[in-house]
Amino acid sequence: MQPIEAEGLRIDRVVESFGPTFPPEMLLPELRPELLDEHRDWLEPHFLDRSSGLLGMSFHSFVIRTRSHTILVDGCVGDAKERPAFPEWHQQRTPYLERLRACGVGTEDIDYVFCTHLHPDHVGWNTRLEGGHWVPTFPNAEYLFARTEWEHWSAYAVADSDPEAVYPPPVREVMRACYRDSVSPVVAAGQSRLVEDGHELAAGIWIESAPGHTPGNAVLNLELPSFRAVLSGDVVHHPLQIVDPTLSSAFCFDASLARTTRSSFLEAHRAKGSLVLPAHFPEPTAIVLDDSRRGFRFRGED
Repeated sequence: MQPIEAEGLRIDRVVESFGPTFPPEMLLPELRPELLDEHRDWLEPHFLDRSSGLLGMSFHSFVIRTRSHTILVDGCVGDAKERPAFPEWHQQRTPYLERLRACGVGTEDIDYVFCTHLHPDHVGWNTRLEGGHWVPTFPNAEYLFARTEWEHWSAYAVADSDPEAVYPPPVREVMRACYRDSVSPVVAAGQSRLVEDGHELAAGIWIESAPGHTPGNAVLNLELPSFRAVLSGDVVHHPLQIVDPTLSSAFCFDASLARTTRSSFLEAHRAKGSLVLPAHFPEPTAIVLDDSRRGFRFRGED
C-alpha cells in the first residue's frame, strides 16, 4: 500500500507476512462454493491463490503519524511466540521491526499502540523477548485496550474452562497464551490504559465499538475536514464478507452479532464514502465501498 497523506496526517502499512493462508471453508464456514466460483475472476490472484485454493491474506500494522503523535494500530503475530495451533505463527522470525524503521519510525517513536482486539495476530508485537522475559516493544508508548475487550480476555486467560465453547482446545490455549505473553507484560509495566467507546486519541481520531468478532472488538475512525478513513480490524477479514456480509469467520466469538456489526459498518461507511483499511487485505489494501458487483473499489481506482 502506498502511504496515504492528508491534512498533515500520514498512514503507512507495515507488513509482517502475507500469502495463501486459510482454506475458504475453514475461515468462512458458511461460505457457499458457488459464491466463491462466481467471484473467482477478481478474487484471483490477490485474495484467492489459484494453485493452492487458499485465501490470500496479509498480517500487517498501520502506522498513523499526525503533527503531534505517532500511533501504531494492531501488532500482528510477533516473533518467538508459542503458537503451536498455528504452525505458520509458531516461534516465527520476521523483519517486522526493520520494515517499521524503513517507514522512518523507530520503536521509541510510538506514542500510542491501539489493538482493535486481543487476538494473537493483533497483539504479538506489543512485546518482545529480552533476557528470557517479555517486555513492551515500544518503551514510550501508551497501549490502549478497549475496557470490555480487556476484561473479557484477562478473565479468559485464567479460566479453568471455556464456558461458551467458542474455540477448540488447541486454539483456546493460544488465545490464553497471547494474553499472557503479549498483553499482561504491558499491563505489568504500567504502560496500558483501558478506554471506552468514543475515546479520542487525537483530534478527529477516535475509537468506536464494533463487537461480535470479540466481545470488545473496535475500529479506529479518522474524521478530518476533507478526509475520512476507518481502520476496520477484523470486522471484515476477507472481501467475500463484503459480497456477503452474513459470512462470519470461524474465529468470531459471537457470529450473529458479528454479522449485525459488519452489515451496519458496511452500510454506514458506504454512505460516508470512507477509505476503509482492513487488517488482512493484501496489497493494495485500501478500499472504498460502493455498489459494484464486488462491493468496493481500490483506492485510486476509477
